[in-house]
Amino acid sequence: MTKRLESKYKINRRLGVNLWGRPKSPVNRREYGPGQHGQRRKKPSDYGIQLAAKQKLKGYYGNISERHFRKLYQEAVRRKGDTSENLIGLLERRLDAIVYRMKLVPTVFAARQLVNHGHVLVNGKRVNIPSYQVRDGDEIEIRAKSKDMGFILEAIQSNERDVPEYIEIDHKHLKGKFVRTPTLSDVPYPVTMEPHLVIEFYSR
Repeated sequence: MTKRLESKYKINRRLGVNLWGRPKSPVNRREYGPGQHGQRRKKPSDYGIQLAAKQKLKGYYGNISERHFRKLYQEAVRRKGDTSENLIGLLERRLDAIVYRMKLVPTVFAARQLVNHGHVLVNGKRVNIPSYQVRDGDEIEIRAKSKDMGFILEAIQSNERDVPEYIEIDHKHLKGKFVRTPTLSDVPYPVTMEPHLVIEFYSR
């Protein structure tokens, strides 16, 4: 594992969870935290519990900045309905998240890179913004010139993940559809996510 790739899994050691459910996670080898004092465990405060929930949810979606994540929270508050469900819906409608859910890439980081480099089309038009909010019924596909990329073919054949029900995918033609915005119970997180604690963290 390269130094760069190893660094992406640091959050797993810090939070003590296998965030993406991957066999390469260092948590599979050492469940305690990193550093000299990693094996010491103390009871976290309410703030610490809320912060960990926020870091876990934000970290799951890759390199989302704190500023952008807070904006998603503010948008979730503005919308009608349950704020925590709204937040999950906004996160799952990100284009890079959908590409990851479609099993076109092995990791959320690869999904972000694929979108950034212009390899993804939404309704036939190239979109290179990972945070782009996809709408229900939108069609997503890999552009023709990019369909023979090795890591895409590798991801399709992987048995690590399943494609959730709110997404349709045709792996033969590398295209699919975002059927509907999911609820928390629809999203196949490998670990327990607690968006209500994230809402409590920001509303303090």
